[in-house]
Amino acid sequence: MKKSLTGLALIALLGLSSVQAATATESTHSVARWDFDVFLDEKRIGKHLFSLSEVDGETQVLSEASFQYNIFFIPAYRYEHNADERWTDSCLVALEASTNTNGTRLLVSGEQTADGFHLDTGDDALKLSDCVMTFAYWNPKLLDQTQLLNPQTGDYVDVQVEKIGDEILVVRGQPVEAKRFKLTAVGVDLTLWYSPDDEWLALSSVAKGGRVIRYELS
Repeated sequence: MKKSLTGLALIALLGLSSVQAATATESTHSVARWDFDVFLDEKRIGKHLFSLSEVDGETQVLSEASFQYNIFFIPAYRYEHNADERWTDSCLVALEASTNTNGTRLLVSGEQTADGFHLDTGDDALKLSDCVMTFAYWNPKLLDQTQLLNPQTGDYVDVQVEKIGDEILVVRGQPVEAKRFKLTAVGVDLTLWYSPDDEWLALSSVAKGGRVIRYELS
């Protein structure tokens, strides 16, 4: 399996060809939404949207990302990612994700069962622990984890989280108080910002060649 979070987004950055909405028979209540503009250094390259809903007693998280980087008007990098995650008490219970990077497509799916979380990446079928978290930046409990699941690749990686300090962050053109954290793993170098009330505000990631991917709320 690939050991990379390239294009995240990582995200944060999250076996469907597209994110499927809740069916009409489900009881759905919208909870929260994050709409990020994504920049590579100072150049805007796309969007990453997250929406949280309560669906029949579970938290559903839909994630949709689309990036394109051009050099002299010629596409040099294209990235699309869609994920549908279901959660109960901050534990992942189901996952369907599709990622297309420059034409290379990865499908990842998983489901919580009585004996653990079963993950299928197409190449491998794995059984993980009873309570798994993805790179769920929207959930501040992510900061307490030592392992996280990358929904893009299906890799379950060791992570280290360190609080850097408090600072003033510009969000939608306004200065706000923010807590800054650093999250690292093999091939991962992320900075995350949260409000004093633990609301996710921003993200940055060091990409190949030292370039920086930034998420800014729009």
